[in-house]
Parts: sequence; structure tokens; C-alpha cells
Amino acid sequence: MMDQNCAYCMEGELLGKFGIKICDLPASTVILFKEQSHKGRVIVASKSHVDDISDLSQEERIAFMEDVSRVAKALHQAFSPAKINFGAYGDTMHHLHFHLVPKYAEDAFEWGAVFAMNPNRTFLEEEAYASLMQEIRITCDLGSGRLLETNGRIDP
Repeated sequence: MMDQNCAYCMEGELLGKFGIKICDLPASTVILFKEQSHKGRVIVASKSHVDDISDLSQEERIAFMEDVSRVAKALHQAFSPAKINFGAYGDTMHHLHFHLVPKYAEDAFEWGAVFAMNPNRTFLEEEAYASLMQEIRITCDLGSGRLLETNGRIDP
């Protein structure tokens, strides 16, 4: 089921207000968050228009969380953050999605604190967005279903 008013269902102009679609994974869509105070911040949105993770079947839930884990591993490999914060909110956007927010100890902005939903602090030029998205696509290795070897290791 799709919701005509949902940015994650409809994509296009609605999504373009805050994000740029990177790719589709088996159970989700990966979106680059335009506000990049935390380099590599993305959203992993379920392909199912459900309000809560408990609305998914066990099989769907496992597939969705596998996608979230896959993207987190890719962010670790691509950008080497000290930590990734995960946020799953839905007070106003009733479509299951996770914010994956890389945090960097050397960047004092919000280190040790909950990330702001949209601090309106760092926006990039189109080329910089394209470069970030390419790093994420390459590291996610969409063709093989596993992460590419980086820094001498391969993660399944």
C-alpha cells in the first residue's frame, strides 16, 4: 500500500525537500539526508508503508533490519565514524524509517548528545552529494549482496 502524501512512498518532489535517493535494497530504500552536519547521514526507509516495525511480518522485519545493518557497515567502511546513532521516529512521518547518523569524536558538533533532526547547518553542492552517494553505493556493493573489501577485510 502506498500513501500519496508520503515522501518515502512517492519519492520525487516530496522526498527532494530533505533527501536524495541513493539506491534500493531488498526491503528498503536508502536516502542521503541533504543536511550533512554528520558526514554520510542517511535514511533507510522500508519499502512497505507501515507505521511501526511491529507492523511488518517476521520475514519482512528481518529483511528490513538486514538492510539497516548493511548500510551501517557501509557507512563505517566508507567514512570511519567513531559511532553511528540510529533514530527511528514517527511522530509526524508515519512510514517506518531509520536515520543512520555517523558521529565523529573529532567533530565537537553534537558529540555525546542526541543528534538534531535538522540542524540546518551544513548543505552541500550537487557534486559533493554525488560523491557521498557514490561512496555509499560502492561500499554497499549492490551487485553481490555483500560489502566490498576495504581496509583488508570483507564483511558478508
